[in-house]
Amino acid sequence: MFNLFIRTVIIYLLVFAVLRLMGKRQISDMQPFDLVITLLIADVASVPLSDVGIPLLYGAIPILALFVLHRLFAFAALRSQSIRDVICGKPVIVIAKGVVLEDAMKAANYTMGDLTEQLRVKDVFSLSEVEYGILETNGSLSVLKSGDTEEECFPSVPLVLDGKIDRKALSDTGRDENWLRDKLSSFGGLSPADCLFVFLEPGGVIHAQEKMKKTKPKARLLKVSK
Repeated sequence: MFNLFIRTVIIYLLVFAVLRLMGKRQISDMQPFDLVITLLIADVASVPLSDVGIPLLYGAIPILALFVLHRLFAFAALRSQSIRDVICGKPVIVIAKGVVLEDAMKAANYTMGDLTEQLRVKDVFSLSEVEYGILETNGSLSVLKSGDTEEECFPSVPLVLDGKIDRKALSDTGRDENWLRDKLSSFGGLSPADCLFVFLEPGGVIHAQEKMKKTKPKARLLKVSK
């Protein structure tokens, strides 16, 4: 019995350490690959606990291997937008300008029942209140309510993330790369590669933040109107 107690404590501490190192996301916020690896770790951890005849290393080594795999996936996703899209998927706009997009709903296997349920969770009880609805990669629904003014309301569009231009998003806004570079150059010759993010906000406002550098340890938050 004492041997089983010690094995349980060791596995618990190992799993706890690995999950802490994986990040602080809640289950509801996990990306698919986060959730899969977490479930596998839980399953592998139970093997040496249910049978004391199985060496403890048979549980510890797979857990560490899964952790390394998770870190490799996370690193690849940080370095490449295309890999991030494959691993995590992309947000899907299911409501645009108050109109439910049936094609997008079908592609995401999302029903009207799912949509109305998620809207109620957001304290929205009428579709007429919604300007935009975005199905996030973790399955949650983000809602932008209709404004009280006549000015067009739309979600902030990420034009640059981690120094990389999202050309499709840029094209969807009706702008091009020359326009983006011209806007950023007004901030002391900044380029997209110098930016942690660049968002296009309602009213044509550019919201950007410069990456931290060794020569400039303090990041600059930038805003410019259209």
